Amino acid sequence: MSTETIDKEILRGGQFLVKETKCDDVFTLEDLSEEQKMMRDSTKEFVDREIWAHWERFEGKDYAFTAETMRKAGELGLLGIAVPEEYGGMGMGFVSTMLVCDYISGATGSFSTSFGAHTGIGTMPITLYGNEEQKKKYVPKLASGEWLGSYCLTEPGAGSDANSGKTKAVLSDDGKYYSITGQKMWISNAGFCNLLIVFARIEDDKNITGFIVENDPDNGITMGDEEKKLGIHSSSTRQVFFNETKVPVEDMLSERGNGFKIAMNALNVGRIKLAAACLDAQRRVINEAVNYANERIQFKTPIINFGAIKAKIAEMATNTYVGESGSYRAAKNIEDRIAIRVAEGNSHQEAELKGVEEYAIECSILKVAVSEHVQFTSDEGLQIYGGMGYSAEAPMESAWRDSRIGRIYEGTNEINRMLAVGMLVKKAMKGHVDLLGPATAVGEELMGIPSFDAPDFSELFAEEKDLVARLKKVFLMVAGSAVQKFGPELEKHQQLMMAASNILIEVYMAESTILRTEKNAKRFGEESQATQIAMAKLNLYNAVDVILKNGKEAIVSFAEGDEQRIMLMGLKRFTKYTNNPNVVALRTQIADKVAADNGYTFD
Repeated sequence: MSTETIDKEILRGGQFLVKETKCDDVFTLEDLSEEQKMMRDSTKEFVDREIWAHWERFEGKDYAFTAETMRKAGELGLLGIAVPEEYGGMGMGFVSTMLVCDYISGATGSFSTSFGAHTGIGTMPITLYGNEEQKKKYVPKLASGEWLGSYCLTEPGAGSDANSGKTKAVLSDDGKYYSITGQKMWISNAGFCNLLIVFARIEDDKNITGFIVENDPDNGITMGDEEKKLGIHSSSTRQVFFNETKVPVEDMLSERGNGFKIAMNALNVGRIKLAAACLDAQRRVINEAVNYANERIQFKTPIINFGAIKAKIAEMATNTYVGESGSYRAAKNIEDRIAIRVAEGNSHQEAELKGVEEYAIECSILKVAVSEHVQFTSDEGLQIYGGMGYSAEAPMESAWRDSRIGRIYEGTNEINRMLAVGMLVKKAMKGHVDLLGPATAVGEELMGIPSFDAPDFSELFAEEKDLVARLKKVFLMVAGSAVQKFGPELEKHQQLMMAASNILIEVYMAESTILRTEKNAKRFGEESQATQIAMAKLNLYNAVDVILKNGKEAIVSFAEGDEQRIMLMGLKRFTKYTNNPNVVALRTQIADKVAADNGYTFD
C-alpha cells in the first residue's frame, strides 16, 4: 500500500470526531487475511489444548504451570509475533499482534496477564528503545520463551503518578555500573521472570530512567511473597526489592531521563492490547452462559427462552461485537500509520512508537470501553448460571473475578477517561485536530432555527449515521463551551471531564460498530448481517441514553441561565430519534440467533 493511498484512507488520531469516515475505509475482523485467520485458529487451538482444558490448575495458583505454558507459547512463536525477524520474532503487523492478544484472552485471566506482561511491557521496551547490542542480546531469548520478562514501574507511593518513584540509581565511582536501590510492587511475572525492565531516578533528575536488569538473587534482588489477589490467581505477582543491585551502564535503556517517556508509550500500546485481551474472554463467557441456558430447565422450559435471559444474552453479545469493531478499526489505523512512517524513512522503532502515539486517544477510549464490557459480560454470565455461577466449580466465578483487574491495568479507567479528553484538547491546541471550527459551527446552529424538513432515511443506517453525527455535536457543544469557560484550568474539573469522556467513548464505539456493519452488509448482503444490524442499532440506542445523562450532567455543572437552557435544548435536539427502535425486538432477535448458534459466532 502506498503512502498516498494510506493517507487517503485513514484519519489522524482524534479526527473521527470532526471528519466523516466511510465504511469502506475501516478494517474489520471480516477483513482478516488467510494468514491471519490461520494465526487466529492456531492460537485458539493452543488455548483449548494447553490452557482452557487446565483452567482449574491455573485457579490453583500453579505459577510453575503458567511459566511452563508460557514457554510452550514461545515455542509456537506466539511470544514473538510483534518482534522483528532479525531478533528472532515473526515481524507481523500490528493487527496480527492484536489478534493473538485477543484470542489468547479466551484462556484465563492468569495466563492472559502473564502473556501481556511478557510480550508487551517486558519485551516491547527493549524492541522499541533498546540499542542494537541490547536487542541482539535479549530480545531473541524473550521472543522464544527461553527467558520470561517483567516490568518494574509501580511503587508504594507511585501508581498513577508513575514519575514520582523513589527508586534510586547511583553511578559507581569508576563509571562502569549503576547501583539500584528501591522497592517495586504489583510486579507481574516476578516469581518466574529472567529479566526485568526497571525504572529508577538518577540523582535529582526530573524524570526516571529505564534499565534492563537480569534477575539474579546474588545481585541484591529479593522477592516478596506471592500477593493474595481477588483474581488472576496463577499470574505471579510479587514485590521486588533492589539493594544496591549492580547494572552495567551499557544496560541503561534509551537515554538518561527517558524512562517516563518509555513508560507512557508502553502504556499507549498496552491500552489497546488490553482492549483486545478482553474480547475472547467475553466470547468464552457468552458461549458457556448460552450453553448452560440452553440446557438448564426451569418451569419445564430451557431458561434461554425467558425474556429476562434473552435481554442479558443480547447485551453481552452486543458489547462484544462493539468491542471488536472499535479495537480492529484502531489497530489497522495504527498499522497503516506505521507503514506511512516507514515509507517516509523512519526506523521500525520510531515508526511504531509514533504510529501508536498518534492514536493514543483511541487507545484510551478502547481500554475503558472494553474493560467495562468484559466486567459486565462476566457479571451477567455469572447471573445466568445463578447459584451455580457463584461456585468455584463453574468457570463463571473465576471469569468474574479475573475481569475486575481490567479497569485498573494500564492506568485506571478514571485516568484514561481524563486522558482521552485532555489529549484531544491538546491536539486541538497544536492544530492537529480542528475542534474550534466545528465547535463554533455547533454554537451557531444552537442559535439558529432548526430545519423541519423530513430527512431521507431510506438507505441502511441513514438515520443512525445522522444521529451519530449529531452525537458528535453534543461533545463539541459541551467540550467547546467548557474549554472556553475554563481554558487550561479544565483539567481541574475532573467530573466534567469524565462526563465529556463518556460522550466521546460512546461516539467512537457506536460509529465503529455502524461502519463495520454497513461495510459487511454492502459486500455480504443485508440479510446475512441481520443480527449484526440489530446489534449496531441496540448499541446506538444504549449510547444515546449514556450521552443524554452525561451531557445534562456536564451542562448543568458549568452553564447557567439562558446559556444552560439553550444547551439543554440542543442536547435534546441532537439526541432525538426520528423513529425510535423497538429495543425489546432487537434484543430478542439477537438472543435468538446466539441461542440457535449455541454461542457467539460473529467473529
